[in-house]
Amino acid sequence: MQLAEDHRTISFRELTLKTVVVHTGTYFVMGLLAMQFLDYAQRFVRPEMLIFMRPLSDPLVAAGPLLQPVRGFIFALVFYPIRDTLFIKKHGWAVMWLLLVGLGILSTFGPSPGSVEGIIYTSIPLELQLFGLPEVLLQSLFLSAILCYWISHPGNKRLAWAMSLLFVSALTASVLGIMLRPA
Repeated sequence: MQLAEDHRTISFRELTLKTVVVHTGTYFVMGLLAMQFLDYAQRFVRPEMLIFMRPLSDPLVAAGPLLQPVRGFIFALVFYPIRDTLFIKKHGWAVMWLLLVGLGILSTFGPSPGSVEGIIYTSIPLELQLFGLPEVLLQSLFLSAILCYWISHPGNKRLAWAMSLLFVSALTASVLGIMLRPA
């Protein structure tokens, strides 16, 4: 695997742009798959979830992909100071994924479902806490693997086109979901 030769070639601008695009794209794809295969429409209207999750018909849910570039930017802010570890060294994608899983999924500071805090402090049944973990574990894995590969292979035009098309599709679908939702 050819790695970026020098972290100085990884500009904050490049890292931010690629992180925003990859995060938004992987978020969108995994969200669609999870809605289809994990039956979110039914699970989110269960009494114990109604106080925690918006129904899929809520306009803010449709707007979700439009707001993901903000999260991508925040990820880039965190990744940039440790870019040598993540993008220069071999297996940096695994380090990134472990950081995302450890700090962002399992050991959050608040009681998010599926996290240690969520299991301890919320009344959400364990089965509902754990059912969404495959989605977030896979999305964070794909974010890590694709972003690290793209940063390490900046000349890969096919990946750039594919990720850009996915990014635009996610934003377009979000806008259409807001505009075309039943009144």
